Amino acid sequence: MSKPLYKVTFLNHGKVYELYARRVDSGRLWGFVEIAELVFDVHDGLVVDPTEERLRDEFGDTRALHLPMQAILRVEEVEKKGQSAIRDAVSGEKVVTPFPLPAKPR
Repeated sequence: MSKPLYKVTFLNHGKVYELYARRVDSGRLWGFVEIAELVFDVHDGLVVDPTEERLRDEFGDTRALHLPMQAILRVEEVEKKGQSAIRDAVSGEKVVTPFPLPAKPR
């Protein structure tokens, strides 16, 4: 049997983050939830999701993420991984990271 997969939705600096992880436990630190074994997409092609890249840059080297219980909005056990996201906490719209453009020539 494969390990369970969890979709964890939490607040972070005024934004709602949606990450996928293989392990969610009540943390050893009182009042914290431990999120471990984060799951990110592996892109072999040219299509790259900037949100997924941003999350991988921020949390890619994280062994375990300890989140305060108050920051957790939802934990769902899911069958397969969906798209990770960063949303605005007020509007719920996805936060889009603009693609960097070259500087305009003078």
